[in-house]
Amino acid sequence: MKYLLSFAMAFTLLACNAQQDQSNGTFTDMSNAQAKELIANQAELQIIDVRTDGEVANGMIEGAQQIDISKPDFEKQLASLDKSKPVLVYCHSGGRSKRAQSIMKEQGFTEVHNLANGFSRWK
Repeated sequence: MKYLLSFAMAFTLLACNAQQDQSNGTFTDMSNAQAKELIANQAELQIIDVRTDGEVANGMIEGAQQIDISKPDFEKQLASLDKSKPVLVYCHSGGRSKRAQSIMKEQGFTEVHNLANGFSRWK
């Protein structure tokens, strides 16, 4: 039983962390510190804010582009991005951006990082 619990915990931790598959790209969850490092070191990074207009009115990460995930043309707007360049996606707390990350993976993006705690804990 002890080993089963240990295995289950290890599996859960692995599933929640970075998911990297060379054939499908890189899709990770990032802490604020990791995201800030990525922004500082990745000149081609596309930063996407998937929050609503009302939320964006309270501020955005510098250099971000808003593509509201709640709008019907969300997927069409994603098509304007370069799928071969890395993306950092965020929302208020990480849930909608995680969904956006999945959509981007389905659309053929090669590297998408989700800001795990969202803009609410950015500062």
